[in-house]
Amino acid sequence: MSFTYAQLKQAIQDYTDNNETTFVSNLPLFIRTAEERILKSVQLSLFRKNVSGTMTSGNKYLACPSDFLAPLSLAYISSGDQNFLDFKSVDYIQTVNPDGSDTGLPRYYALFDIDNFILSPTPSSSFSVELHYFYRPASLTAGAEGGTTWLSENAPLSMLYGSLVEAYIYMKGEQDVMALYDKRYTESILGLKMFGEAKEVVDEYRTGAIVRQKQ
Repeated sequence: MSFTYAQLKQAIQDYTDNNETTFVSNLPLFIRTAEERILKSVQLSLFRKNVSGTMTSGNKYLACPSDFLAPLSLAYISSGDQNFLDFKSVDYIQTVNPDGSDTGLPRYYALFDIDNFILSPTPSSSFSVELHYFYRPASLTAGAEGGTTWLSENAPLSMLYGSLVEAYIYMKGEQDVMALYDKRYTESILGLKMFGEAKEVVDEYRTGAIVRQKQ
């Protein structure tokens, strides 16, 4: 089972029995909101990425990638070696290096805002860097009607029931139906978490078979 963009939109309309113009125009919003819930609920290594860049000498800020969601690691290259920075809070960074005038080999980094990291000490040279991070994949709604994404092909139930929850919130629908959709969404997320945070990251030869706990 999988969904194309067009199929998922039609399924939402069929489940809700709602073809009202304003409702239909909001279908992409319901889908994007469901995608965001899934990405914030499950760690999937498929949505990890490495990028290279360069620190600017004397500049304590380093721009985040446009698809950045959460950091995994940040390292700079010096004398051919990778040096990993410790992730800290902005308060910690600003306490250690309050005016940013102290330059040297960076030891810490933090998320300063949605677009930038802050480094401490401020880089004394334009070091090459490598960032490993969780990224936000392109939405199903950004593609063609017949297009698919990893989530629409491999997590179709999460996509469907997550979208239906958002649709029913919009419709101010019956609470019992809303509860049913939310329950089905939660069940599908548990299965996705089992894959993303257990099966996807272990080797049965070394760790043994994964046994799901009884509910």
